[in-house]
Amino acid sequence: MNAIKSTISILILSILFTVQASAQAGKTMVNNEKELDQAIKSAKPGDHIVMANGIWTDLIIKFKGVGTEAQPIVLEAETPGQVFIEGQSRLRLSGEYLEVSGLYFRNGFTPKSTIIDFRTDNESVANHSKITNCVIEGFTQPDREEKDNWVQFYGRHNELSNCYIAGKSNPGPTLRIYLNGNENINNHHKIINNYFGERPRAGGPHGETIQLGDSYTSMTPSYTQVSNNLFERCNGEVEIISSKSNFNEFTNNIFFESEGSLVLRHGNYAKVDGNVFIGNENSTAIGGVRVVNTGHWVTNNYFYKIIGSDFRSAIAVMNGIPKSPLNRYNQVTDVVIAYNSFIDCISPLQFSVGNNSDKSDVLPATELRSARPTRTIVANNLIYNHDANETKPIFAYDEVDGVSFYNNILNTKDVSGIDTNGGLTQEDFTVNKVNDWFYTPSKEFNDVYNGFDFEQISKDLVGNDRTDNSAIGAVTFPFDDKGKVEINKSQYGPKWLDRSGKKAKSKTIKVATTEALAKAVKEANSGDVLELKSGTFKVSETMKIDKDITIKSTGKKKVKIVYSGAANTALFQMLPKGNLNLDNVAIEGSKTQDAFATLEKNMSTVYKLKIKNSEVSKFSSVLRTYKGSLADSLVVSNSTIKDCTNGILLAGEDDDKGDYSAEFVTIENSTFDNVDQNVLNYYRGGYDESSIGGTLVLRNNTFKNSGSKEESKILLQTRGIVNIDFNGNTFKDNAVAYIIVLWGEKGQVSVNNTIDNSGEVKTEQNLKMKLMY
Repeated sequence: MNAIKSTISILILSILFTVQASAQAGKTMVNNEKELDQAIKSAKPGDHIVMANGIWTDLIIKFKGVGTEAQPIVLEAETPGQVFIEGQSRLRLSGEYLEVSGLYFRNGFTPKSTIIDFRTDNESVANHSKITNCVIEGFTQPDREEKDNWVQFYGRHNELSNCYIAGKSNPGPTLRIYLNGNENINNHHKIINNYFGERPRAGGPHGETIQLGDSYTSMTPSYTQVSNNLFERCNGEVEIISSKSNFNEFTNNIFFESEGSLVLRHGNYAKVDGNVFIGNENSTAIGGVRVVNTGHWVTNNYFYKIIGSDFRSAIAVMNGIPKSPLNRYNQVTDVVIAYNSFIDCISPLQFSVGNNSDKSDVLPATELRSARPTRTIVANNLIYNHDANETKPIFAYDEVDGVSFYNNILNTKDVSGIDTNGGLTQEDFTVNKVNDWFYTPSKEFNDVYNGFDFEQISKDLVGNDRTDNSAIGAVTFPFDDKGKVEINKSQYGPKWLDRSGKKAKSKTIKVATTEALAKAVKEANSGDVLELKSGTFKVSETMKIDKDITIKSTGKKKVKIVYSGAANTALFQMLPKGNLNLDNVAIEGSKTQDAFATLEKNMSTVYKLKIKNSEVSKFSSVLRTYKGSLADSLVVSNSTIKDCTNGILLAGEDDDKGDYSAEFVTIENSTFDNVDQNVLNYYRGGYDESSIGGTLVLRNNTFKNSGSKEESKILLQTRGIVNIDFNGNTFKDNAVAYIIVLWGEKGQVSVNNTIDNSGEVKTEQNLKMKLMY
């Protein structure tokens, strides 16, 4: 008996040892690229390839293998978030059932067209594969004009989940799905539970966060699911998501203060359900859903303070082009917009957006959008404004004869002038505040319109059942939020990522000498304030600004900085991420240098410049910029610009592709005196609608004795800039024919400006521009 027991014990130990050895054999630690390549070549279903913690530089990963559903091949970090991929690196994968987890891409850029690609070559794609719990942060091209896609989908049944992706500042979608070839259609990809962080303004088109297909595969079935993602300040362009394929679903996403919209640009039969769009009272660039094409259902969505118009309204239903080519705009037909809530939105329902029938003198017939929406139903939507004044909940750029309205309610008097045949009525109700941005009606409105197939709208925004308790608006009554109307950032992206956003505490640095100034600019931390002691600082070397710093005088009297550097150099050179605030300082050159200038190339991301209560004199130019640079904001306030050859040069983007060199330019309460030419040259060329288009505020300034050498004979050159506020300025003795040429179609007008011996203000209604398409 003892012999039998001993034999059994040995057998059990043998089995346990075999199982343990097998488990250990399936986990391979790798420490360098050579070991990684070998482990990938040897991997079998169920194997885990573990990358050692640390920095991996200039790493090219070609992850090929065939796992199974039960036993995928996994490439993972030893500790999630502690494997840093830097330098010129990229990841490609192909095969079946592969998974990548825990990697952190930073401090570098891809040497090719993608960072992560679900194929290893044109013939080898990935299927049933997943990228999860990874981070791509600021892994952007040094040259902001160099185009790439960060994540590129091919194959079928692939997934991006629980990732954090932020900081792309060059052209190209952050994430793109390709549908070229039968192996890539009917793909059923999933983009779920990700955190898409800030994407800086692009200063032109081609800045989407997600693009599904393209114009030439737009009639192709994709069936991609984009669900439960957070989009925070994704400001690249007007299209945050550009859907260009069929049967895609966009559900339960949150768009927080993102300057753009979820755009059903091409393709048909999209489902847009249960999404939240949060704007604010400061930006008209934050949008909602824009509708083009056929068969979409836009239901159970919540819109808060979406105050934009046209392309950036809460719901923008476009006009199409008759017999439209694939890359333009098809007519909207058979769309359902139902059970949505609009809180404090200005004119949330806008129809025939993009109608340009009156521009036949500057556009060809193939660009005229005259086909109005038809067979479109708008039903059971709730509109509430805390400001109880009369509102225009519906805005139409053409007749609204193809849209049917049923059982929509609002709390204010409708002065839209649109005949809804009783389908939009005023009701007396208030709302209950759930949090800073979420409100629900305080009473029940259950007289809903039950249209064809409306029974498929079986849940409300947070998943409550509508079958027996339906109600107008995005949520049923009484409201049970189920904890789903808070923005809990920990629910999106990797669990291991620190989302605290802690910043180093800023400090004030006292500066008394030129040497101390140069040292402080170089060594200061972002957010620090440099206080200059009274007197004159004689500077001979360029000061490079690559962080957020303020330079100001200690007292009320302006400190003077005299720059004696070489010709064609700048006193302050603006680098990527540079943010300079010059406050109560006088700077002076010798007519051969620039006061401020960008790099000539490799301006990888935006910069900011603010000149306040200061004086700029005797420079070749106040600000010299180059192609590829973008100022997110440029502010001149309560300042004097005098005795300079050139003023503010923002005209480097001259290839007419819709790009421009500054997003927001504000000049107010300032004086320009004796500036020879290019007092302001702010240029955007190309017929494009995918960006803000530039914003210029000119208020309460004085321009005198300037423009004597201006070849264009225009004092303030603003060609192609879309948004201009031109108010309360004074012009005296400027030797030009025109002060400014305004673009009438964009609503640009001259208000309360005083002109004395300075030419005239000209308005050009329809500006002829180069077609980009």
